[in-house]
Amino acid sequence: MPIAAINGTQIYYQIHGTGTPIVFIHPPLLTSANFRYQQVQLSGEFAVITFDIRGHGRSRASEPLLTYELIAHDLVRLLDYLGIRQAYVCGYSTGGSVAMEAMLTYPDRFLGGILVSAMSEASDITLRSRIRLAAGLSRTKPMFRLLMWAITRGNADSPLTGRNLLQDAVRGSMANIRQYYKYSLNYSCTDRLPALRAPILLLYGKKDRSFRKYRRKLTRALWSCDVVVFDDEKHQLPTKSALAMNETIRRWVRGSERRRSASQETDARERPGVTMPEMPRYAETPGAEEQAEY
Repeated sequence: MPIAAINGTQIYYQIHGTGTPIVFIHPPLLTSANFRYQQVQLSGEFAVITFDIRGHGRSRASEPLLTYELIAHDLVRLLDYLGIRQAYVCGYSTGGSVAMEAMLTYPDRFLGGILVSAMSEASDITLRSRIRLAAGLSRTKPMFRLLMWAITRGNADSPLTGRNLLQDAVRGSMANIRQYYKYSLNYSCTDRLPALRAPILLLYGKKDRSFRKYRRKLTRALWSCDVVVFDDEKHQLPTKSALAMNETIRRWVRGSERRRSASQETDARERPGVTMPEMPRYAETPGAEEQAEY
């Protein structure tokens, strides 16, 4: 089991494939298992990096309070551990908020961001009520089991996916999961979003009505972004709209990389004697082929 000893804790991670790195961030209670379809479908072209946030899945529970800043710091230290200088970051739901925090705090480490059903703040009463309910259910084991069942079932596209998600979710720390939920109630990076200069891709489901407000907010606040809305889809795009989502990511990253390479070549021609650095090498997680079926 690949474990990185970083930042005073132990983080479970996986790498599938080689190529341009894309690292994925999950929301509270769920784990890196939620990105299984991304591992399988994108690893033929990219290095797909997934990890369990501390206190979730197979990562060690956190003694310090779990905050977005701490998760972002863990992410950067994980990239250091893997010898990866820069990567694209993809955050799902609340994980999208963490992705934004990471890009704002460590702008030189990220080539771009993919924000899936994401928000820069939790400001409407419906979403805040759901978060408070989830945090409250994380206080006692019987209620926590109910929450785990509801969240994993809601994100599952099949009974098998649901069992896999639940199997990892039960490993998590109730305290850390509750902290992750509660932190989102007071977090906002909306006012800082104009500072983001990296390419951004926003992905939303057309039927995810409660997140239309957050899609508009991000579109207005970001300096530049591409927006794709999937018809007939709701919130759970990584599992329930995996093929369409992954193909969109594939095309967008290809385009971003072409533009970045062209820009670097132009800069190199304008500065004689400057050579472009090679991307660091890293190893794929052993056993990836055996785990290809979700």
